[in-house]
Amino acid sequence: MTRLEELGSPKGARKKARRVGRGTGSGRGKTSGRGHKGARSRSGASSRTREGGQMPIYRRMPHRGFVNPNRRRYNEVTLGRLQSVLDAGLIDSAQPIDTAGLLGARLFKKERDGVRLIRGGGELKARINITVRGCSKPARDEIEKLGGTVTIIERKPKPAQKDED
Repeated sequence: MTRLEELGSPKGARKKARRVGRGTGSGRGKTSGRGHKGARSRSGASSRTREGGQMPIYRRMPHRGFVNPNRRRYNEVTLGRLQSVLDAGLIDSAQPIDTAGLLGARLFKKERDGVRLIRGGGELKARINITVRGCSKPARDEIEKLGGTVTIIERKPKPAQKDED
């Protein structure tokens, strides 16, 4: 049995760093693989985006679209997965269901910006009252057909910024 202090990486898993500037016999001595003179031979002077007189790649490539860094991310829960959790007894269908209850039933790992219900992955058989951040129309129709209710939590608007004169 291996003891704790004898544990280590398998042979060949960790590669030794290349040591430059340790004499001509090392194969990377003198100019240390940088050649002679020029901007790249000097310290702190290498730029990945610089391409000399050529048009840089970030300007040659087309830029399309926009990714909103403040977008809201929702945990999508299907009605089929919700039914499987109800069948397993992790959630009581007689009680109102909210995000905390779904998180406790391990339907998702992180709370994110809320839960969005979607139809799919099976059929809902139980009558439920659920409070979520969003719900698709087919999922809402299926829940209401069984006599349940869906309550949508409204997003809080961002506070208005005051104009400073």
